[in-house]
Amino acid sequence: MQAKQLGKYIVADPEICHGQPTFRGTRILVKTVLAQVARGEDWQVIVSQWDGKVNLEGISEAVRIASEALIAHESVPASESEMVAD
Repeated sequence: MQAKQLGKYIVADPEICHGQPTFRGTRILVKTVLAQVARGEDWQVIVSQWDGKVNLEGISEAVRIASEALIAHESVPASESEMVAD
């Protein structure tokens, strides 16, 4: 399996972190940065914490790709057994 470019800043390479999406040229997992975003951390602080190896554009791309994945998932009908009651 070859590396798959998921965006300009994000790649999934089976040779890096078992193929989990990372920021290009790093071993920084996209899910780790998305968790920081979800906790409400300031994006500029996130960039600083990763010593600039993750930039604002990369964070934005990660959020966009995650959003698109959620929207795509929502468009797939769930069976009644998968639905959760409110």
